[in-house]
Amino acid sequence: MDFAKLAVWWANISTEELIWLSIGFSAQLMFSMRFIMQWIASERARQSIVPEVFWYFSFVGGLMLFVYALHRMDPVFILGQGMGLIIYARNIFFIWTHKKNTGLLDKEEVEKTPAE
Repeated sequence: MDFAKLAVWWANISTEELIWLSIGFSAQLMFSMRFIMQWIASERARQSIVPEVFWYFSFVGGLMLFVYALHRMDPVFILGQGMGLIIYARNIFFIWTHKKNTGLLDKEEVEKTPAE
């Protein structure tokens, strides 16, 4: 690695670019968390499963990466993340619809309400 080139790059990077790099790295971390949560859930269950939180991390991380891709004006990245967002949103819709149809949403709201 050429540290002189890295030092020149670092000295010339703007604050705006640093902010966008921070958004990009944060988005990638958020997106990666879905795999960590899936791995933990599978280890606990001793079988391969996809926990609900996987889809939330997928959507939020994908949305952040989509915004980052728009900033970079990268059509490949934009298309890839954009298509993923549709899939993540659809799975979240299925989760919410299932919870609504089975009364799980109402039960969760009751459990969160403090006892009087």
